[in-house]
Amino acid sequence: MAEFEHEHVRVAVIGSGFGGLGAAVRLRREGITDFVVLERADAVGGTWRDNSYPGCACDVPSHLYSFSFAPNPEWPRTFSGQEHIRAYLEHVADTFGLRPHIRLGHEVTMMTWDSEKLWWRIETAHGGTLVADVVVSATGPLSDPKTPDVPGLGSFPGKVFHSARWDHDYDLTGKRVAMVGTGASAIQIVPSIQPRVGRLTLFQRTPPWVMPRADRAISGAERSLHRRVPATAKARRALLWGIRELQVQAFTKRPRELGFVENMAKANMARAIKDPALRAKLTPSYRIGCKRILLSSTYYPALAQENVDVVASGLSEVRGSTVVAADGTEAEVDAIIFGTGFHVTDMPIADRVVGADGITLAESWKDGMQSLRGASAAGFPNWMTIIGPNTGLGNSSMILMIEAQLSYLADYLRQLDLLGGRVALTARPSAVGAWNRRVQERMKRTVWNTGGCDSWYLDANGRNTTVWPGTTSEFRRATRAVNLAEYEVVRTADASDASAETVAAAGSGAGTVAEGAVA
Repeated sequence: MAEFEHEHVRVAVIGSGFGGLGAAVRLRREGITDFVVLERADAVGGTWRDNSYPGCACDVPSHLYSFSFAPNPEWPRTFSGQEHIRAYLEHVADTFGLRPHIRLGHEVTMMTWDSEKLWWRIETAHGGTLVADVVVSATGPLSDPKTPDVPGLGSFPGKVFHSARWDHDYDLTGKRVAMVGTGASAIQIVPSIQPRVGRLTLFQRTPPWVMPRADRAISGAERSLHRRVPATAKARRALLWGIRELQVQAFTKRPRELGFVENMAKANMARAIKDPALRAKLTPSYRIGCKRILLSSTYYPALAQENVDVVASGLSEVRGSTVVAADGTEAEVDAIIFGTGFHVTDMPIADRVVGADGITLAESWKDGMQSLRGASAAGFPNWMTIIGPNTGLGNSSMILMIEAQLSYLADYLRQLDLLGGRVALTARPSAVGAWNRRVQERMKRTVWNTGGCDSWYLDANGRNTTVWPGTTSEFRRATRAVNLAEYEVVRTADASDASAETVAAAGSGAGTVAEGAVA
């Protein structure tokens, strides 16, 4: 330790959700134990710790929404709730011996690249500074809630909170509640609170497409079978994965084929919503799939209840206890709940990362997020993201994408070892540009770009920097190995130039299969 001014680790992982814990497990499996996981909260779990609102559950089947290396035969339901997913992540932390590496209450306030030492200097709210050779940013896109700047909100005398910061001490029983937003959180919250609130006013800017949720309890016999014969759980997971891989073509190449699915969604609505006027309010005008398709068998029945009002307009103003919609509709309420999503294309963590050129990641991404294979940003050496730009999915499990990125991370660290000494890899701007041009070219024909909606997949410039325009199999091939031709090798000024042969040896054949993955 005397060589370093501050504590030094080989790898610092930021965040302890699925991405962060997955990275920690992969590091240990690669034989790397010199790492820390920096978590701002007082427990692991990421978005599944933060989102504890009533009815919170996953819209991906449980056996697919879990790590392949940590199967869980005890899932209680086909679509498990937040409490079970959070318990699963706690179990992963314990089973794989991650607790000694995790530092809770260590929110990262700044990460600065030192071009002379070739390491990252990391400051945390806990105090002190540490340095890391490599940083793995696994903060996730659904970690920082977005609350709109509504005129008059600051003077509202009642209760205000975001769905991701649910106030469990506030009793909604008999209250007049305004629910702002109709996304994935809102359609779970509405049916959960409707029976106990006095009146519920739903502010809907854009109606979502909602399909039935085929959720059921997994029987004891099924769980016993998966426990005794693990291959059955593996087969179940493979079937769930395969079905979703086959669906991708409709989203990415043939959006018109989704018309059949639209008819199914309309039938789902018609079963519960008998009032033609209400049905008209709830019927989207854009192609299904343009926004994420939501799953619920209770949302529409809740909206049909007498104590629910649907306002087909966004919240525009608050006057005392009165909430006012853009169309002039007013309602007196005791509480306002925002289900208005997260900072996805403008992640706050980007303001805290200063790269080799002395600019922040946010400044580098001012015209839109982009990175090489969803992992490496130009100008930010030895810095990788898990769930980076264009790695999101519209119909399958993000755990599949995370595991693909973990394989890329593992090979990245192997390449650093092969190069030897104080060394860093930084993505070539030309490689980042080429990768993103191919991604955006494929994006042009997807339902996310052609479906006629304004979704959180798009950034302020209308560019889709969020979703992956292909199958998870394609992404896995694209991230199977690092292609050193896409990176510049950086060494300290006093390093020997005799490393050229090592660079050539390390780069020969590495990752070339990925070159045309998005062509």
